[in-house]
Amino acid sequence: MPMIFMTMPTMVVALIPVILIESVVIQKYLKIRFGYILKITILQNVVSTIFGIPIVWFILVVIQIITGGGSAYGLDTLGKQFLAVTWQAPWLIPYEEDFGWMIPAATLTLLVPFFFASWKIEYYVAQLVYKEIGSKTLNHATRNANFISYCALAGYVILKM
Repeated sequence: MPMIFMTMPTMVVALIPVILIESVVIQKYLKIRFGYILKITILQNVVSTIFGIPIVWFILVVIQIITGGGSAYGLDTLGKQFLAVTWQAPWLIPYEEDFGWMIPAATLTLLVPFFFASWKIEYYVAQLVYKEIGSKTLNHATRNANFISYCALAGYVILKM
């Protein structure tokens, strides 16, 4: 099962709270009018959600396939279960009877590379827009805003389990 179809709807629905959370965090760093930050944060998140996450997912699928993760190895040991929701997280092998725990576990796994992609993409957009602000400040603001929003997304996944 391609996990992009499982994660993307939640990421799109979560855009509004994520944008609000990240705007508040970024505003504390940049000390610019909140309305302006909100507009830029919307742009950053739309770009990272529509382009970044699918591109990262595709790269992860390619890596999964190239390294042998496209085959079913079973779930009979804890090690195989771990590999099924980490190595095979981008495209889960269809163990339908175990999807109840596998989908949330794979989602949590995917949040890690998605976080790094979002951080870097949103930082790049911030550099294009906030030209007068130092790159170190922008990097910290973007990283911390994404860290908090991704922790909130992980919390949502855990609570939903």
